[in-house]
Amino acid sequence: MTKFQFKIRARGGMIVDNITIAGRDQPDAERKLMQMYMGCQVLDRRELANSERGEAADKDNILALISRQNQEPGSQS
Repeated sequence: MTKFQFKIRARGGMIVDNITIAGRDQPDAERKLMQMYMGCQVLDRRELANSERGEAADKDNILALISRQNQEPGSQS
């Protein structure tokens, strides 16, 4: 899922900034936003860089490194 960040004007006129919502795409994230803030006006929206994939790759790399170390000759397993 991709994360989107919104700046809105709530129904009462208050400006709310830095609302982060995950969605499959921008319309999905906006649909979720409208469910939480009925009658709001979207002032700004942007897609955030997806760091979740990078973290997963890092975890995979760490596990692969541990696995390789255990398979090396002379390792204590």
